[in-house]
Amino acid sequence: MDRSYVPPVISGELGRNAPRVAEDRNFYARGPRAPSLFQIDGLPVTGLIEEFGSPLFVFSEYDLRAKAKRMREAFRSRYQKTSFAWSMKTNYLGAICKIFKSEGWIAEVVSQFEYEKARKIGFDGSEIVFNGPYKPRSALKAAIDDGALIQIDNWDELSLVEELASEHGKVIEVGLRVWLDPGIKPVWSKFGFALENGEAERAATRIIDNPKLQLHTLHSHIGTYILMPDAYAVTAKKLVQLREQLRRKHHHLVPYLNLGGGFPSQSLLHGFLGPVEQVVPPIEAFATAITEVLRELPPAEQPMLRLESGRYLVDEAGYLLSTVIAVKGVNRPMLTDEGLSARAYKERMILNEDSRIGYVIDAGINLLYTSAWYQFQILPARAIDAPPVPSRIYGSLCMAIDVIRDHVDLPPLETGDILTIHPVGAYNITQWMQFIQYRPAVVLIGSDGKADIIRARETLEDVCGPERMPEHLTK
Repeated sequence: MDRSYVPPVISGELGRNAPRVAEDRNFYARGPRAPSLFQIDGLPVTGLIEEFGSPLFVFSEYDLRAKAKRMREAFRSRYQKTSFAWSMKTNYLGAICKIFKSEGWIAEVVSQFEYEKARKIGFDGSEIVFNGPYKPRSALKAAIDDGALIQIDNWDELSLVEELASEHGKVIEVGLRVWLDPGIKPVWSKFGFALENGEAERAATRIIDNPKLQLHTLHSHIGTYILMPDAYAVTAKKLVQLREQLRRKHHHLVPYLNLGGGFPSQSLLHGFLGPVEQVVPPIEAFATAITEVLRELPPAEQPMLRLESGRYLVDEAGYLLSTVIAVKGVNRPMLTDEGLSARAYKERMILNEDSRIGYVIDAGINLLYTSAWYQFQILPARAIDAPPVPSRIYGSLCMAIDVIRDHVDLPPLETGDILTIHPVGAYNITQWMQFIQYRPAVVLIGSDGKADIIRARETLEDVCGPERMPEHLTK
């Protein structure tokens, strides 16, 4: 007889595993009602869809300017010698960039395309910081001619800049990108010159020794969505130490320190538990960490501080409005006039988590690249007097991976319901794809309360216009 002990096993009939089992079994664990969003800056969400179509990106000028003001005051109230550059790769729509330009931001670009777009928008060459690991010769020459600040990323680029400088009539101011260990992982060693092994100092020495070049900036960008203000304090200290080494050896005090961006928005990564205010430090915490280091220097030796923020400024200003086009995983008889019945809810919970209600919306991950990392808020545009239940939001693409939120608590929805997805202002516009569906219109709700189209809805001509047909295929 086999007397080996077999521990008791809880079957899958009880629903999902901890820590959310009890919550699944309690019909009211998520509260009696889910929050809704009826309007953005005073304009009804349903009215925006009626006027401009679904799906629809919406940006708030009020929020953009409020974030710019808060960041400006956070840093300059602690350290007056602070300047700001707008990270165009985060969102390069002309109207968005113009707003930050009017707030006193210059442009930070990372490619020839972004450089040319910044010039087209109206930034002077002297108002552009040129970053990135790849700057074609033609782009570097244009930047030098225009007076832009090139922040040199690697030895090959330094050689190319030296060659172009030898052909130029004036001394060229340049920056030097440095990578270092700020005490967080991963370390962004792809960009710039290594600090710890002396590579950055050797590159700086080569620039200082070149009579055609002037070392204007020491720059380091430590990552994205950084949640530790102390990492910026470490970075500032290490750049200050490098700056002092160069002053002692070469009698050159570098006038600017650039700590890049990476400040987080009010969003949560998948797996993070809210509320977001307990996870994401305020911008003032980052300002304190950085400026306390610089204020320790004698006033005459304090550098100009430059920052290149993107996500923090624009993410919460962006919304995506979308419409429910199908309901999945529930039989219509299970729905009552008030939504999903309590009996049906219990039956669903004892099946397993894959049986949760699914909603297909008319926007997909081709429009929401950052859905792979961030758990967006999803809010209905109408009040629904029913408890929220575990739900899944599918996109409209013909792909199984097209899932906007794998798990989100929502009240019972119907086809035609409008959902607001937020915050989505950072990176989604610059990384969206024309895949299967046309890309939607983008509107800006201005300070005057009026909604204006700032990017038209895509058409077939927009997609097919660049195509060319070989002659033998036209017969």
